[in-house]
Amino acid sequence: MTSAGRATRPRGPEADAPPEAAAPPATPAVVDATTLDFTLPPEAASRLGRLPFVQAHRAGKARSAAAEIVWHDTADGAVAAAGLAVEAPRRGPRRLLRVVPAPWAPWHPGQPPETLRLLGATDLPAEAGDGPLVAVAAFTGRRHAFRLTDEDGTVEAVLLSGRLRAVAAERPAARLSLTGPPAALLRVAAGLAAALPLLPPLCALAEEGRALASGGDPRPHRLGPPDTSRAGTAEDAFLRATGHLLEVLRQQTARIRPDGGPEAVHQSRVALRRLRSLFRVFRSATDCAALRGLDARFREVLAVLGPARDWDVFLGGIGRQVADAFPAEKRVAALLRAAAARRDAAYRAVLAMLDAPAWRLLLLDALGMQLARPWRDDAPEEVRRALDAPAPEFGRAILERRWHRLRRAGEDFEQLDAEALHELRLDGKRLRYAAEVFAPVFGAKAGKRFLRRVAALQDGLGIANDAAVARGLARSLAAPGQAGRVWAVGVVEGWCEARVATHRGDAFEAWRRLGGKDRFWTGA
Repeated sequence: MTSAGRATRPRGPEADAPPEAAAPPATPAVVDATTLDFTLPPEAASRLGRLPFVQAHRAGKARSAAAEIVWHDTADGAVAAAGLAVEAPRRGPRRLLRVVPAPWAPWHPGQPPETLRLLGATDLPAEAGDGPLVAVAAFTGRRHAFRLTDEDGTVEAVLLSGRLRAVAAERPAARLSLTGPPAALLRVAAGLAAALPLLPPLCALAEEGRALASGGDPRPHRLGPPDTSRAGTAEDAFLRATGHLLEVLRQQTARIRPDGGPEAVHQSRVALRRLRSLFRVFRSATDCAALRGLDARFREVLAVLGPARDWDVFLGGIGRQVADAFPAEKRVAALLRAAAARRDAAYRAVLAMLDAPAWRLLLLDALGMQLARPWRDDAPEEVRRALDAPAPEFGRAILERRWHRLRRAGEDFEQLDAEALHELRLDGKRLRYAAEVFAPVFGAKAGKRFLRRVAALQDGLGIANDAAVARGLARSLAAPGQAGRVWAVGVVEGWCEARVATHRGDAFEAWRRLGGKDRFWTGA
């Protein structure tokens, strides 16, 4: 992304830019511009120019020219191993790109790869060692440049449409780059996404080419919890963490498949929960109507993902245990077939949601939040002070408050009933998510033991929660007049009760080990 308040020239994701293919210079250069990259299916790219939205907003003539890009690396992949690529467009100098961002660098979906420097014809990046460089992959096709107007300004669009090629493989590819004032850019992107499956790319085009050549998978931009180690202020930490988690959410939801296993749904839910937790962690500084609206929409996404995850856990956990214990019992087998059918239906609902325009527009609105920072609009002085507070100071106050809440909730742990233990588990989760955000601020090793111990508490308390969910799912499969089904449900319920009783001591031991001496934010 190019920061707001800085001029940029129009460019594609890694686009060839011959002079004859440039957009017509009929208007002054774009100022206060941002660039976002998008991917779309090649068949959808062919329809882009005919969209009513494009026809209604196009300004001037479109230009089209042949495009060719070649990416180079050493024979042992040393440049790629550093997260880089040497790109040679059809015309113009070669350049060194960062295609896999550093974990600590600010990031959000749609951010173009960073050009580190231009290279002469014989220059080698230091990462290449003694070289030499060889061609690894290439893109060949067309580059289409055109302008779209909006009430907030002009957006310059560059579409690359063609094929990625390697020695032994090739496939179609299409990328769209939009550059313009953020408000205009996001409205144009929304107009296109309402009609086409336009989404931020999962990797740079150069990385996609490298993966095609190697026969492996592209490396994702981001996964896991955020790295805020270089955040200066509370607002900086918030933006780094939310941008990271939006990318993780994009990556994981793209991996959800009916036969792809449970991990993608699970990690999508984790990313969403972390993201919604962030809104609460930073609420004293960033609370605004825009964030509350996003939070409500993310909650609706969780409501669709939830059943798929619950059935995955049931079938892979208690359901499988019961099946293993009663391998020849037809009533149990019939119950589990009914559960598998419910899981399949839940996955169909998830995939329908992810294919709908509302999902794409939600991601764009979340990106808009990153760019516009609506919490600063008419913010009172105390909010601005909170936003500009040093990240360690802000995080210390949050963590201390959540720590004391957890300790109060866990008093007399051994006497807590099921409802109180459930609330304690939620308090532990809130503390853990906040600790994940701020631990990097206090140092590379800070918080590792604390996070392990909070996670152990959650795991111990989660057994009871999983059992309660499993009982509800099993009961939902019972039907009047089906004695066999009712019997199998009873078996599952009994199994759940026994499992909770067996593991309650694990939760108590985890609680006992979670002592105040591990509070990394105190400096003690």
